[in-house]
Amino acid sequence: MSYIPAEELRKEAQELVNNIDFSALKPKDRLAIPMQEMPAQEPAVRAKNIQEVAIGYFEEQVKLEAERCLQCKNAPCIKGCPVAIDIPGFIKAAAEGDYQKSVNIIKKNSMLPAICGRVCPQETQCMAECTVGKSLKDMDKSVAIGRIERFVADWEREQGKMSLPEIAPATGKKVAVIGSGPAGLTAAADVRKAGHEVVLFEAFHKLGGVMIYGIPEFRLPKVILDKEIDNLLSMGVTIKKNFLVGRTRKLSDLLEKDGFDAVFVGTGAGLPNFMNIEGEGLVGVSSANEFLTRANLMKAYTPDKADTPIFTGKKTAVVGGGNVAMDAARMALRVGAEEVYVIYRRTEKEMPARREEIAHAKEEGITFLFLTNPKRILGDKDGKVTGIECLKYELGEPDDSGRRKPVEIKGSEFVLEMDSVIMALGNSSNPLISQTTPEINVNKWGNILANDDQKTSMERVYAGGDIVLGAATVILAMGEGRKAAESINNLLAE
Repeated sequence: MSYIPAEELRKEAQELVNNIDFSALKPKDRLAIPMQEMPAQEPAVRAKNIQEVAIGYFEEQVKLEAERCLQCKNAPCIKGCPVAIDIPGFIKAAAEGDYQKSVNIIKKNSMLPAICGRVCPQETQCMAECTVGKSLKDMDKSVAIGRIERFVADWEREQGKMSLPEIAPATGKKVAVIGSGPAGLTAAADVRKAGHEVVLFEAFHKLGGVMIYGIPEFRLPKVILDKEIDNLLSMGVTIKKNFLVGRTRKLSDLLEKDGFDAVFVGTGAGLPNFMNIEGEGLVGVSSANEFLTRANLMKAYTPDKADTPIFTGKKTAVVGGGNVAMDAARMALRVGAEEVYVIYRRTEKEMPARREEIAHAKEEGITFLFLTNPKRILGDKDGKVTGIECLKYELGEPDDSGRRKPVEIKGSEFVLEMDSVIMALGNSSNPLISQTTPEINVNKWGNILANDDQKTSMERVYAGGDIVLGAATVILAMGEGRKAAESINNLLAE
């Protein structure tokens, strides 16, 4: 993927739209329509600002991309969607130019379309099942479902008339939702739609969970996040911020003393993992969690407005290969680092990060060191980072994840000069709920154990999202929130 200026993409789309008779398209004609690339800021410019990298489709591109859909009767793409959106339905409405109908179809299953259209890994979910990609023998050429979703959601917001779902008559039942990340917000919306009173408890002063503290502004503008959350709250959900369940109030108190009929726990996985190697305690080493929280939630990228301490030095290394590693590396570039390196122990093919994020990082000048892993972090007499000693690796047999296991090459040590290191190795669950609520069973990693209906071992308590799955994705967390809400609604109906 190489950068193409936005106006060039628009011009190409306009010419195609003018030359295609959409009323007479056969499946082979639809397959011949080229996939529309996402317009984006020029790499050298965006690497120095915090504005959203992807500009969003032009209307001509939406028309072309939506017309690529074959409208399969068996709709395999829906099976790939964790919240089971009617994908052919909303794409057909978009192709017809009825954007309100399109977004209304999405909102039957998801109240966060502008967010999901931006950050969901569609290529491994709905797009992975797309008949167009399979027909072209290239899943990267599947219908760009998320880009169309983003367009119609943005269109509705820009009209200033965000539609709301119907709320059933009040039932007199009350549900507590702990955590305002994607799982909690989805559960809150679906429970509220059933007519139950919902109180949402959030430990931070801002709502959104990982979407507010973990995902950078250049991928998910906070004004969009806030607008979608406000839309949900206008359904009548009560909010209590700076409320740490387990400390401010025990979970059992909510049920036994505060009159809640059920509780959903969606507290996420906010405990960062480290490698436990020499030098991780040096000044200049941080977790991606801390780094991104300082940058995103505490707005360290606006030093003229926020006096938030953040350090990248001149040369920054980011250890890891997921989306969080890409976010940290690209943010480091924007808050002062002159050189940024991503160190990953497998090859690019095995990286779990979205391909678009990897491509954007490369365009912005970030260096990737594959088949490499830190052995120890080096420091000076003042305890500050001066470099990383790394080992070279080769790939062996597949491990439990299905990816080939990295095997170190003996004697391959080498040193990289660095003055800061960011560890982006995933997160574990926060132990606060399990420590203060022994009735809830957890696994050896501290994740809450829940059955297929998201029910925990504690009566009337359900859980979902990263606190159950470990660090996952926004849309998977939303899927769990939906399942839990259905279970809660069924319980309260009985």
